[in-house]
Amino acid sequence: MTIDQFTKEFELARPQLKSYLLRITASVEDSEDLVQDTYIKASLKLDTFRAESTVKTWIFTIASNLAKDNLRAKKRWPETVTDICREKALSNPDYFPEIAQIMQSSPQAAFEIKEHVTFCLTCIAKSIPLEQQICLLLKEIYDFKISEVAEILESNEAMIKYYLHTGRTKMVDIYEGRCALINKNGTCHQCSELNGIFNPKQDFEVEKNKLEFAKKAEDPNREQLLDLRLQIMKDIDPFQSRGAALQLHHIQHNRKIMENFSEKESI
Repeated sequence: MTIDQFTKEFELARPQLKSYLLRITASVEDSEDLVQDTYIKASLKLDTFRAESTVKTWIFTIASNLAKDNLRAKKRWPETVTDICREKALSNPDYFPEIAQIMQSSPQAAFEIKEHVTFCLTCIAKSIPLEQQICLLLKEIYDFKISEVAEILESNEAMIKYYLHTGRTKMVDIYEGRCALINKNGTCHQCSELNGIFNPKQDFEVEKNKLEFAKKAEDPNREQLLDLRLQIMKDIDPFQSRGAALQLHHIQHNRKIMENFSEKESI
């Protein structure tokens, strides 16, 4: 494969690669740096590509290894990340002026409930072990086969299935009783609160009921509800959606809060 051919393949994969890395790192800057580092490293190792897998799988393998190196020394986020970040936002006098500025200046500041669903899922997923998070993203969001995920993580299919099962089970457990979209008594009320701030004239109950998983809130199959959340995330590019500016701001805010939270825990 020539460098020109590789560059063309890389550019085709770039949008998904960038969103994947954002969802792992919760950092716009880190995701952009990792995309560039992936391109450089892959270019330098181009002669080692044997076409035993797709170029996309090879690219994601390199990117995943770089991301794991980037995150290995960092603590995973607590399950209560939404509660912690909500309290910090409400006590920060600069938070809402920043939001107001984004809404006035950016064409990508249209808050929609589905934007918050994918933002929330990004944050919640950072509380499960890294390998489980990566497997969920690769399999459920970016459509890699089990065999391809095993190749990317340099593991075997049995272990990938285990990571997927345990990751999904943990995510279902975390969401149970916490999601304000389906549980009015849930501890997470960010969805309804943010909707009231950004869309004061919008009926939250009406809007939430447009979402398929909210309609199925009483369904005892909680894994199906997780699948519906994952589908919402799959349909949204965090860098290109109508609410991208707000979502990226929220992710960066939570990342900063969690870094400070981890530092204080270490003292």
